[in-house]
Amino acid sequence: MTRTLSFNQRGVLAGDFSPPGDKSISHRAVMLGALAEGQSEFTHFLDAEDCLHTLGAFQAMGVQAVYTPDQKRVRIRGAGLQGLQKPARELYLGNSGTSMRLLLGILAGQRFDCTLTGDDSLTSRPMKRVTGPLKQMGAQIKGKDGANFAPLSMHGGKLKGIDFENHLASAQVKSAILLAGLYADGVTRVREPRASRDHTEKMFEAAGADFFKENGWLCVRKTARLNPLSFKIPGDFSAAAFFIAGAAMLPGSKVRINHVGLNPLRTGLLGVLERMGATIRVETETALPEPVGTILVEGKRLSGTRITGAEIPSLIDELPILMTVMALSEGESLISGAEELRVKETDRILSMVTNLNAAGGELKELPDGCMIRGVARFHGAEVQSFGDHRTAMSMALASLAADGEIVIHDTDCIATSFPGFQGAFESLRRGAF
Repeated sequence: MTRTLSFNQRGVLAGDFSPPGDKSISHRAVMLGALAEGQSEFTHFLDAEDCLHTLGAFQAMGVQAVYTPDQKRVRIRGAGLQGLQKPARELYLGNSGTSMRLLLGILAGQRFDCTLTGDDSLTSRPMKRVTGPLKQMGAQIKGKDGANFAPLSMHGGKLKGIDFENHLASAQVKSAILLAGLYADGVTRVREPRASRDHTEKMFEAAGADFFKENGWLCVRKTARLNPLSFKIPGDFSAAAFFIAGAAMLPGSKVRINHVGLNPLRTGLLGVLERMGATIRVETETALPEPVGTILVEGKRLSGTRITGAEIPSLIDELPILMTVMALSEGESLISGAEELRVKETDRILSMVTNLNAAGGELKELPDGCMIRGVARFHGAEVQSFGDHRTAMSMALASLAADGEIVIHDTDCIATSFPGFQGAFESLRRGAF
């Protein structure tokens, strides 16, 4: 039975919020820890379903990993780059595209066969963007539509380095190829027209991979061993984004976000909100391997803006909540160059346009984005999550500017990335400092 949430609480957000561990970094911490030699330890691990699927996949491949929920701590006894074992059954990865795409890169270099699958949403998401270049490197991969859709059967083996132009500016595609490059003869090189998030590269450097940058290329050579890692995972900027954007769009709001990741390739949302007139102050702390800090946001009526292709990689996950902000801002806004939104957990252009219009917004769907005319407030509505966590959470924030109840159906998906969302939302809505 799927869960429905109702929100009937027009108002503001106020208080302190410490976001859960970063989802992208939690995935990669498990992967690099499992491939290292020695014990890695990560605190502030995100215990959302997606990350737990990654952890479970490596446990199924013989890696000793212990998760302590009350301490949000993962200890991993790394098996080494060549120490993974053939799993007894197919690896089920739920809704996690990051798990599947990055694991494909790792499994391409293993000496055993393995099958990856997931839920209905994951098995409908395109994988040829990863399986295509991995085949060029020498991997044998079978699946529907020429290995574009899971289940995907991988026969690992001898790989060779390739030069790859990452035209999608996808961190998942880039990371999969670089991970395969750890096993490939020669040099594996990736170049991007627009930089995508660089968590994999930072962790390669920290773990001692044979990784370097040369003339605009990201390069990795076959690596003999990786060193174990230990650090506190930064707070997830994409989780914090719902409350950053929600506070910015609601006059009278004041929210402080603590120990949040401030990787500049993840924080494009802040620049867009400031351009719209938001009051935001950022204090950066020193931390490795990622910068962290504090963000203070105060709310006001914002003005519309335009977001085009060059900005998309740094705020791709934040576009659903930005669409909500734009729908309440003065004037017109435009999002273009965001066709990648159509192949996320759902078609996020369709889901957000449909839901915001149902609540009184004025949005027009475009092939690669949408046009938005701002309204003063929303009205009550029944909407669907479309099975997408970011759509569901964005509509919850919309309820704070609605004259009436927002009912969101099928909200189980929120647990894939932010299981504590409802509690954090209620706390900030009450203004609990």
